[in-house]
Amino acid sequence: CRLVMRASFLIKCVLLIAGGFSLVACSGEKRYYESVGSIFHTRYSIKYEADEAKDSLILAELARFDLSLNPFNPNSVIAKVNRNEPVEVDPWFREVFLRAMEVSAVSEGAYDITCAPLVNLWGFGFSRMDSVTPAVIDSLRSFVGYQKVRLVGNQVEKDDPRVQLNCSSIAKGYACDVIAQLLEREGVRNYMIEIGGEVTLRGVNPAGQGWRVGINKPNPDTTGIARDNGIEEVVQLNRKGGIATSGDYRNFYIKDGKKYAHTINPLTGYPAGQDILSATIVADDCMTADAYATTFMVVGLDRAREIARRIGTIDYFIIYADSLGRQRVAYSEGMTRYLPNRQALSILENP
Repeated sequence: CRLVMRASFLIKCVLLIAGGFSLVACSGEKRYYESVGSIFHTRYSIKYEADEAKDSLILAELARFDLSLNPFNPNSVIAKVNRNEPVEVDPWFREVFLRAMEVSAVSEGAYDITCAPLVNLWGFGFSRMDSVTPAVIDSLRSFVGYQKVRLVGNQVEKDDPRVQLNCSSIAKGYACDVIAQLLEREGVRNYMIEIGGEVTLRGVNPAGQGWRVGINKPNPDTTGIARDNGIEEVVQLNRKGGIATSGDYRNFYIKDGKKYAHTINPLTGYPAGQDILSATIVADDCMTADAYATTFMVVGLDRAREIARRIGTIDYFIIYADSLGRQRVAYSEGMTRYLPNRQALSILENP
């Protein structure tokens, strides 16, 4: 599973296609504000309509969240759990942990937040370990597995003290949800929160239209030089929800002529290497979308489709490579509600 911080522009650029980035007054005393900064070693951008700026509240909430689930922060709850220090988890940690366990069960272990030692081993985690060898991988796999950890009251219980957690593949999505909850408590009803490419949104943008999010075309280049190939698709969500994209074409390195990408399969201990180049998920909340975007990168196209059908609460837009290496797309039937470009194409093709 991809259990590391994805770079801010890893998969998608967030677009205000209608209205650009001009945040202008809409009606009455309310106007659109934008708050930008960084958390989890990635950037965030929060746009919202309100009668006054909420920057101080947003910063304070993000700082509290950082102390819960950022494994890079030595004072965070998750860092203390990883060091086996006595610590009671907070409600945010609990929410993320329980949802991660749920996705792990659905995916039969393809998604697993205990994959941290393997992610670290391959050079994509919060610490770097030994050289990669089959023996080292087998050794680490002996204490990787979501069944080896659980919550007992407000404490994490491990079968093995070497178990470590990295919730980076779900925590950024949940951080978006947490800020959305904060804004709603403040009476905000139109907002888009983007943290490291994951998005929670509601209502309309300054132009009065549904917020739009662009999905980048994956760059298959294996030279180690990341380039933008433009926008493959635009997602427009006309309801409250979350959008998350995961992919392997930016966060990777080349060693001895071979590409190693950051999506690690916890069941094998090796980079997943599946046919999916990027997976975009739409769900009721960004935490769920974030976790399943990573899951799909691990399991590949066929199993991703099966999982989506089985749970029935998410939609997907997948860019994958066919047997000849050509880029193709696959998306769920429900996803067409959120693809204005393809809706327009369908009208032209079926007048």
